[in-house]
Amino acid sequence: MTVFFRYGAMNAGKSIQVLTVRYNYQERHQSVHLYKPSVDTREGANLIRARIGLEAPVDAMIKPDTDIVELHAATVARRGLPNCILIDEAQFLTRAQVMQFCELSDTTGIPVMAFGLRSDFRGELFPGSAALLALADRIEELKTICWCGKKATMNARIVDGKVVMEGPQVLIGGNESYTALCRKHWKEGISAPPA
Repeated sequence: MTVFFRYGAMNAGKSIQVLTVRYNYQERHQSVHLYKPSVDTREGANLIRARIGLEAPVDAMIKPDTDIVELHAATVARRGLPNCILIDEAQFLTRAQVMQFCELSDTTGIPVMAFGLRSDFRGELFPGSAALLALADRIEELKTICWCGKKATMNARIVDGKVVMEGPQVLIGGNESYTALCRKHWKEGISAPPA
């Protein structure tokens, strides 16, 4: 079938898109399995929450060692066969997990829609995003803007009010820790308009 990857910078509306797609399927009486990686602890376990306040429970959390074939079988046993699989924060998947989702879609005909960041605060691809960019059948950018009004493509990590370029790749946080910037302002380390 088809594997989709919809990516964007912070605040591009990825989680709200996940919830919108879920709603559209459910409105048509179709089943959706909803997953997210366990490393994303911002909203607590088993929950996807968009910044505008909408939320939905996930069917399962994906750990770094989760076997997707086993996860799918367990979810099907509990909830039945889905019409679609949705994954939020897909940048945190491993390459092997992306490959398993692709194989699952190819063998079952179930579409898999993954949503996530393309790159980290250093401008480097996440492993899950790199695999999805290489393997997804359809790739779509969800857009947002920098404070200057240009298209934001970069995720800047903010520490003590300043853009930083060093540190661990994964540091879970929201608007207090990250902001979306255009490449120019990301390189310059300017996270907000001058006072």
